[in-house]
This record gives sequence, structure tokens and C-alpha cells, in this order.
Amino acid sequence: MTQDAFTEHRALLFTIAYEMLGSAADAEDVLQESYLRWSAVDAAGVEHPRAYLVRVVTRQALNHLRAVRARREEYIGTWLPEPIRTGPAVSEDAILAESVSMALMLVLETLNPTERAVFVLHDVFGYSHGEVAASVGRTEVAVRQIAHRARRHVQARRRRYEPDSAATRDIVRRFLLATSTGEIQALMDLMAPDVVQIADGGGKVSAARRPVTGSAEVAAFVLGVARTSITEKTRIEQATYNGMPAARFLTDGELDWLVAFEIDDGRITGLYAMRNPDKLHRADTVHPLDRGVFPPWKP
Repeated sequence: MTQDAFTEHRALLFTIAYEMLGSAADAEDVLQESYLRWSAVDAAGVEHPRAYLVRVVTRQALNHLRAVRARREEYIGTWLPEPIRTGPAVSEDAILAESVSMALMLVLETLNPTERAVFVLHDVFGYSHGEVAASVGRTEVAVRQIAHRARRHVQARRRRYEPDSAATRDIVRRFLLATSTGEIQALMDLMAPDVVQIADGGGKVSAARRPVTGSAEVAAFVLGVARTSITEKTRIEQATYNGMPAARFLTDGELDWLVAFEIDDGRITGLYAMRNPDKLHRADTVHPLDRGVFPPWKP
């Protein structure tokens, strides 16, 4: 009974933990800790298991986030969320797709832990202020104020983008073709004038330490990387990560790096390149994500 309830809601719990932490590895650690706590509870005395589990995961994720924030401030180069491979169902849920997109995850990183938890639970998962208050240990009045502040912060910084689709995958295909043929003008034509390229090497591999901006600059940078990093042994695959179209670069069957593409109005507005090997260990696993069945709090 206890295990069944946790298994039933696992996708929801993982999604909450991942959106709060930006790391699949950390989210899995939080789920493991939460399962141990859940296993020690008399399930017969829990009236609403899903509500109980969401509270446990939220509190564990908050503790974990506060512990890792100092390490992220010392991160070498630009920090990006750990990319997760997603299935087609994510792109069909506009709210879920945006909430796990690289752009919004980076915005969430600028919130403090409590603001992030409140925004995720209320604005993404639809929980009421009272339900969120029970999870984060604040009063409902305080949560309303935090939610307003976090929402205003996110809205001022959120970027428009189109989730993975046949149209966006075709733009990525044309981008990869232009890269392989060295056509800089073709690359520039596919990108917005203010396109941004961000790479995460974590100090483990070579990667741009700072964002590259502008279509001409990004196109030149991409072609430079292609000349030094793509060989005859490189196999390129298209995939979907964080609800976004992406390209995987493999050598001898091993994933070396991947790029997720942010696309708006038919133009590439952002490229998110993950080269840190520590964040590629789970990149082959498709993670089922779920916002839960509404009403979200009660069965």
C-alpha cells in the first residue's frame, strides 16, 4: 500500500523536485529521502497520500536547494540545469513544457529557495496558497506575498519560445545542415538578431565561460566549435530535452554533448549547450513528467 502510493505519484513528485532543484540527480536523491520517510509512516493514518507526499518532497527539496546554492555560486563558468530527455506528452502541456524549459529554469535559479517553491507549486502545479503554505511552512498571508513577488520577477524575465514540434525540429535540421557545410549566412538567417548561446562545461571540459550574443557572433562561434569538435566519427541525433528540440553529439556511441534550442516565431533565440560530463550521465533516460490530475491536492 505504502509503496503503491509512492509509485503512483512518482512522476509528479520527480517533476516538483526537478523544477525546484534544476538537477535530475538531486531530484532522485530527494525522492529517495522522501521514500524512506514515507516508508516509516503508517499509511492507514494518511487521509490524502498525494498531498502528504508533495509536502514531504517539497520540504526535502527546499533543504537540498539551500545546501547546494553555495556550491552553485562557486561553479566554474555558466551553470545550466541538468538536461532531461522528455517525451511528447510534455510538449502537449504548454504550462509544463515552459516550466521545464532551459530559459525558465534559469529564471527560477534567480529566486530564493522559498520563492522558487511557492512559484512552482502555485503557478505550475496549481496548488492554492493555503496548500502551498502547508508545504513550505509559512502562513497563507506570507505565501500570497511571496507568490506575487516571485511571479512579478519571473514575468519580467521569462522568454517566449515554441515547444518541440515538427516545425521546430525542421529548423534544427536546417541549422545542423548549415553547420556541417560551413554556411555562416544560412546560420545567421536561422537565428534572431539577439540570439544567445550559453554553454556549461563545469570546468571539466572546454566550453565558453560567458554567453555569446548576436547572430553573427553565435554563427562564427558555432562554426568554430564544429571545426574542432565534430569529426567523421561524430554521430548527430535529434531529440527532445526539457520540452525543447535538441541535438545530441555522440562519438563511438558515447554522448559527448548536447544542445537544446529555444525557438520563437521561426527563429532560434537561444542555444543551451551541455558539455559537463557530470550532467550527461542520465541524458539517455526519458523522464516521465507530470503536473498531476486536477484538482491537484485531493485524490
